[in-house]
Amino acid sequence: MHAVVILALDHVVPFDLAAPLQVFDWARLPDGRRPYRVRLCAESPEVRGDGLSLRIDRGLEALADADTVIVPGCAPGAGPTPEPALAALRQAAEAGTRIASVCTGAFVLAEAGLLDGLRATTHWVAAGQLARRYPQITVEPEVLYVDNGQILTSAGAAAAMDMCLHMIRRDLGSAVAADAARMCVMPLEREGGQAQFIVHEQPPVPRGSTLEPVMEWIEDNLAGEITLGALAARSGMSERTFSRRFREQTGTTPLQWLLRARVRRAQYLLENSDRAIERIAQQAGFGSSTAFRERFRRVVGTTPQAYRSAFHGKARVPAALS
Repeated sequence: MHAVVILALDHVVPFDLAAPLQVFDWARLPDGRRPYRVRLCAESPEVRGDGLSLRIDRGLEALADADTVIVPGCAPGAGPTPEPALAALRQAAEAGTRIASVCTGAFVLAEAGLLDGLRATTHWVAAGQLARRYPQITVEPEVLYVDNGQILTSAGAAAAMDMCLHMIRRDLGSAVAADAARMCVMPLEREGGQAQFIVHEQPPVPRGSTLEPVMEWIEDNLAGEITLGALAARSGMSERTFSRRFREQTGTTPLQWLLRARVRRAQYLLENSDRAIERIAQQAGFGSSTAFRERFRRVVGTTPQAYRSAFHGKARVPAALS
């Protein structure tokens, strides 16, 4: 029987903890036997989470007998990982144990030095922080999970279920993994390279900024053609001065900001209207539906149709935006 040990740290995220528990617990061999034994361990007998307290009867020594170790994410403010836990993870890695992380659990693996020189992912909200804090890691913020062989990382809790199904498929084949997926009421076919659904916030513009009027003008005129020259002229600056001032105040270029503004308009229309893709492309200022699909996928990480399928609601677009 394959031993899966989940290392629970203080401030553990309950959903991150539950995802691997559920997936591995549902796995069954063709004769009905359970192929995995899932256990929790922690440095101390009690672990706190968001609104819960867990009593755990296995200490860090459980990692020495594990075939797979999974590290769930921790809530913000959890602080540095205790050195005994990091040491136990390093020892497990040296012994050849498969080690995986859920969401911000990637930070724990990074603290232990297990991701140095490797590709990794985490929840897209935390990806930038992971990349800045650990430049030796190649962070891939848009994928569901990354499999480096012995070391795996996943995005949020749902992506962790995809990663766990992937590990079951590696261990026992597609039939067992597909059966576990059915029991979890989720698809098996989502591969690691499939994109996370990412919401890109616009860089903020300081209130009272000299650029504020032109930003408002951009938002009101997204459907039309907007050039760098037109934006500079509206601001009374040369293109070079306008571009430099824009980057100083927003951290990005005018055309990159414009692209994000158009994508966000398209996201809103996809979520809240039944309009055809072609019409949304025009109203968001992309011109052709081909350009819209290519740029939307580049920024968001998925197609407009897939985004609509995932996020379309019952609300309708106000008349002012029609």
